Amino acid sequence: MLKKTSSGLILVALCLAVLVAVTAAGCGEQKVDTSKETYKIGAVLSLSGPAAPLGQPEQRALDLLEEQLNDGAGVDGHPVEFIIEDDESQPEKAKAAITKLINQEKVAGVIGSSTTGATLAMAPVAQSSKIPLICCAAGTKITNPVMSYVFRTPPTDSMAITKVLQYLKAKKIGKIAILHDSNAFGTGGADELSQKAGEYDVEVVARESYGSTDTDMTAQLTKIKGTPAEAIVVWGTNPGPASIAKNMQQLGMNIPYVGSHGIANQKFIELAGAAANGVVFPAGKLLVPESIEEGSEWRTMVDDFAAEYKAKYNMDIDTFAAHGYDAGLIMTKAMEEAGTDPVKLRDAIEETTALVGVDGEYNYSAKDHDGLKTSDLIMIIIENGKWTEEKSS
Repeated sequence: MLKKTSSGLILVALCLAVLVAVTAAGCGEQKVDTSKETYKIGAVLSLSGPAAPLGQPEQRALDLLEEQLNDGAGVDGHPVEFIIEDDESQPEKAKAAITKLINQEKVAGVIGSSTTGATLAMAPVAQSSKIPLICCAAGTKITNPVMSYVFRTPPTDSMAITKVLQYLKAKKIGKIAILHDSNAFGTGGADELSQKAGEYDVEVVARESYGSTDTDMTAQLTKIKGTPAEAIVVWGTNPGPASIAKNMQQLGMNIPYVGSHGIANQKFIELAGAAANGVVFPAGKLLVPESIEEGSEWRTMVDDFAAEYKAKYNMDIDTFAAHGYDAGLIMTKAMEEAGTDPVKLRDAIEETTALVGVDGEYNYSAKDHDGLKTSDLIMIIIENGKWTEEKSS
């Protein structure tokens, strides 16, 4: 019998340590079995071109998730590989890329793309091939009406537009101008904003557009300056919105700038500089973690993801990194149930409920392939180059 001496306690501790180590080696956590088939998941992202500020963080997030999975148990013991293609921010290249992933790489499912236009080009291919697609784009038309094989992770245009209009009404802003990208995301958002504005006692007094690669919108802003607009709503992704912020400053336009959730990354602040301060936009709560209940599963998810992303890339997370990570998470969680059979995988994705991601809690159904809800968003204002929750509304 061991005596209760300091040396005896040390001996007990050493014995326990050995026992724990032996137990862990024999029946510890499951690890990847390299003899098992690798589960291949395709991804089409905008890694170059105008939408690169969206696609690049999505790629980084998928690389991180792949590393996390393969350092652990993989998916039911299977190694995971994300095969990523660059659509160069072009819809026709996105369509070619998903076709290649399905026919040549034989992927079980596909993630992407980063933009609404590219995703709309990919969706019919996924649908006709019966391969599940989880997109990272926000355009309402992607999932309305529902296509059985197409899902999404970001908040939709419709959710973001609802937050914007609620904000405008709370601020008693009754007349707005819309300045939007001429691409599918910008046009779709502007159309929906125009259609819904009246429900919130908001009148659209001007509507102008710009090209995705345009860097000077002085002409459009000069026209808007001559209208009774009390605020300008900009619907697009960088670089256009950043140029508009600077152009407004140059023209001495002091009316509020309300952006879309397409500017929810550091690239907007980097490109717009001081002109970014004061810009308000809807985005996921993850940009301001303090807006999520401390100790909740969602807050823990955001904090952990932010820490691991920072450790790997020395960069802060943004909403696009979250979209990519959540898409990969949803796909691989469904694979735990369905394996790589595309039809069973589609069913498992559609049956996903109460899955907590970085963007929020996902609940899909046969009638809802969006997963999130409007209350997952907050209005954010940029102050001193930082994101802060806009609470005054």
